[in-house]
Amino acid sequence: MTPRTRRETVAGPAGRIECAIDAPEGGTSLGLALACHPHPQFGGTMDNKVVQTLARAFVQTGYTCVRFNFRGIGASEGAWDEGRGELEDAHAVLDAFRRDPSFAGRPCLLGGFSFGGWIAAELAHRLPEGEKPARVVLVGPSSEKHELPPLPAGTVVVHGESDDVVPLSATLDWARPNGLPVIVLPGVGHFFHGRISLLKAVIAQQLLDLARGS
Repeated sequence: MTPRTRRETVAGPAGRIECAIDAPEGGTSLGLALACHPHPQFGGTMDNKVVQTLARAFVQTGYTCVRFNFRGIGASEGAWDEGRGELEDAHAVLDAFRRDPSFAGRPCLLGGFSFGGWIAAELAHRLPEGEKPARVVLVGPSSEKHELPPLPAGTVVVHGESDDVVPLSATLDWARPNGLPVIVLPGVGHFFHGRISLLKAVIAQQLLDLARGS
């Protein structure tokens, strides 16, 4: 993402998992953020531009962000596992970096785009009390093909009005009974073409407002 991006691998249930780590300038970090990429069978990788934008928003607001490739993508070992193994991958990466003493006692954020949004939501839902993320950020989450779990107030959801991969209506149908607001970017498609800077600004502002209790 930048010349300062650090790449390493961590142990996963299907083998090594390739990760990219970006930290705020100056080395001071508020905590750990995990960003999950879109569907690995349709070209999704940790270098997807929306995932990188999500990572930049996390870093801009003071968090160290870890992106990673699901099994079978890039240098990550293993093969596609219908979402089950991919969820295990996300959990393994989160656990590996949470063991880093520099993140001890600091908050964790989870985020994801499309399929990765479903993974982030499911992981947040399944984590036991005491390990829950301080915030979840979902961008164009896969709300039509996957059953998104209920998430707490404060969850940030951003969706394009003209999304032709995941209909806005599907995300609204999920968010409505959960009482979650959805930030809709007018005229924007699934991949946020031409609106990447706007997406970053919206996510960063939401994180800052929530941190201030706005």
